[in-house]
Amino acid sequence: MADLDVGDLAPQFELPRDGGGSLNLAAYAGKPVVLYFYPQDDTTSCTQEAISFSQLKPEFEKAGAVVIGLSPDSAKKHDKFKSKYDLTIDLAADEERKVIEAYHLWVEKSMYGRKYMGVERATFLIGRDGRIARIWRKVRVKGHAEEVLEAVRAL
Repeated sequence: MADLDVGDLAPQFELPRDGGGSLNLAAYAGKPVVLYFYPQDDTTSCTQEAISFSQLKPEFEKAGAVVIGLSPDSAKKHDKFKSKYDLTIDLAADEERKVIEAYHLWVEKSMYGRKYMGVERATFLIGRDGRIARIWRKVRVKGHAEEVLEAVRAL
């Protein structure tokens, strides 16, 4: 399967979310959506990324955008993660990895010479028209949320 590219329609989804209920991408039609994928709740880089997006949430909202973090963790684990770090962004639970795979982010990784499958840290900016406006792959956390915010403002 070919990777997603700028201009492609963003794969739709409905997933369980923190706090109960579900997140449905279609519900945000007409708004820019920052959809960021991360490997796991409560790890150093994932926590820093979630805090950065949470701190900038008012700025994203001012620009008319919604921020959704997505990982294979459960909604219950997301609740603990949000509570522990006072996170304000929405978190979607993709325990079956269907959305992660639809976005081609279930990849072979390597740590200390050991190969394993995991989630590639990536961010997709979905435009008001439901098409992918920008993609960041293999994200480095420092300064990333600010860079995404600038891209949202430029839409």
